Amino acid sequence: RPERNGGAFLIDRAAEMDGPYVAVVGQAGGGEGGRVGATNIGRLRQGKAARGGANVTSWHLRVFAVVVGVMGCLLLAASLVMSALHQVQFRNGAISVNFRGLQVPISDLQNESDSGNFALWEEPYKQARKWTPCAAKYTLEEEPSEDNNGFILVSANGGLNQQRVAVCNAVVVAALLNATLVLPRFLHSSVWKDKSQFGDIYQEDYFVNYMKGDVLIVKDLPSHLQSLDLEAIGSQITDNDISKEAEPSEFIRTALPVLQKNGVVHFLGFGNRLGFDSVPADLQRLRCRCNFHALKFAPEIQKLGSLLVQRLRGVSAMQTEMDTQLFGSNMLDRPFGDKSTDDAGGPSRYLALHLRFEEDMVAYSLCEFGGGDEERRELQAFRETHFPALVARLRNTTVSPEELRSQGRCPLTPEEAGLILAALGYVRGTFIYVAGSQIYGGATRLRPLTRLYPNLVTKEDILSSDELAPLKNFSSRVSALDFIACASSDVFAVTDSGSQLSSLVSGHRVYHGRGRAPTLHPNRKRYAQILSEEAGIEWAGFQKRVRTMVDEYKRVRARPRGRTVYRQPRTPGCMCRADDDGSVDF
Repeated sequence: RPERNGGAFLIDRAAEMDGPYVAVVGQAGGGEGGRVGATNIGRLRQGKAARGGANVTSWHLRVFAVVVGVMGCLLLAASLVMSALHQVQFRNGAISVNFRGLQVPISDLQNESDSGNFALWEEPYKQARKWTPCAAKYTLEEEPSEDNNGFILVSANGGLNQQRVAVCNAVVVAALLNATLVLPRFLHSSVWKDKSQFGDIYQEDYFVNYMKGDVLIVKDLPSHLQSLDLEAIGSQITDNDISKEAEPSEFIRTALPVLQKNGVVHFLGFGNRLGFDSVPADLQRLRCRCNFHALKFAPEIQKLGSLLVQRLRGVSAMQTEMDTQLFGSNMLDRPFGDKSTDDAGGPSRYLALHLRFEEDMVAYSLCEFGGGDEERRELQAFRETHFPALVARLRNTTVSPEELRSQGRCPLTPEEAGLILAALGYVRGTFIYVAGSQIYGGATRLRPLTRLYPNLVTKEDILSSDELAPLKNFSSRVSALDFIACASSDVFAVTDSGSQLSSLVSGHRVYHGRGRAPTLHPNRKRYAQILSEEAGIEWAGFQKRVRTMVDEYKRVRARPRGRTVYRQPRTPGCMCRADDDGSVDF
């Protein structure tokens, strides 16, 4: 039944009524309005005939036509008004978003009162603050000597983060084999397209001097070795010759004889070639010293990174241990940008989201994301160009995208990532920095996330084109800015556990964060199960399950067996844990 408003009846939408109808509008005191369908019109005619037997004249038909026309116009006007009302409600956040039958009430994102017991901006466990960095306190017992077994040359592949891992592993292998390390070289690939070398990204002299108590590092091979064809004399060792995450004994067995014979070994590729559990504590400490202390970004990257973080925070003061480690003497000491420190009354908070949904990641995953045949053709063409070995391996194999998704092997879409943040209780106005390259699908793919969180920015939004110009066309140097922004954020949200950036940033936040740098890490397998429930999910149940899933990862524990020390540095040789009695457990 229509409700009265100012003496007139409001027009209800057709979807809200139960049956075919036209709406009748009456004036106050003019009688009760009602729904009139085809059956009612017939009854009306029969009633008139019964009362007077009068025939329907052309005048009656014209009046009826006019009434129907007026009502049609009113219905059209009502539809336009409701559409405009929905637009206003959208801008005000009073809407809900539908995702696979899941209604996300945006009104719930207006404040943090619904966050429950989930810690949005801090580590929930005091135990995290008991773990402190230890790797910087100790060096190897024996000082390195120039009278050793020879030189190790490493040519690292991949992007910024894969190369960083290779550098730290190379330091450990050099110490293991009692050799001098030549400053690692970075390979240029068709995927990364970056010719940057070590000195373009990191401070060479600082690195050499910091590690000199453990490993001798030189910038070039001696002249008498530079002219040698290392492959011809058998001194080149590729990734095919060393197992993935190999034990130290494998390097001794494979590389040491070559090193002693020729005085030099060249590791070509060197991606993930050193394991974790079998490495002695003193060498594990050496790896942590390299990763968390010795590798400092080049001054121009530090300055631009400091500017980026300062604008994200909206304040001039940066006083955390993380800031000191990332920026050193190149930390900016005065405010930049349009934000005033007086407006916020203190540091503003931002969440960094590593949205690993670039075309290379999407293509390599072999998953499907709703784009149909066009998406399949596009991703297959990308694989054939950039991942020919993967294509060859799959020629006689059938891969089920559904099975991959159920196993948690598909990268999260921006929409899925946004749902997690909403379920955790982050408000609609949360300031979110998105790390990564171009999102596959562009603005269309990002739209569901920006509907939930309109304050979404990238480094290109914060820094001007002139400020970014020195790093243009150097993907590794640009990636260093994402590394810095993510490491310095109040909260870091991960969407891909296999990403080296996510791994290294998470580890830095554990090591230098002093228990005040939370990381959100969803279990993609469990998340896929939650989203695949055919019966549909109520929002409250979805929130509860997502919070449980994320909260479990945030629990504080020592590095589990088989896990990387770069992501989880709470391990002997890397971090120390203070017990209640004040003792220190290594």
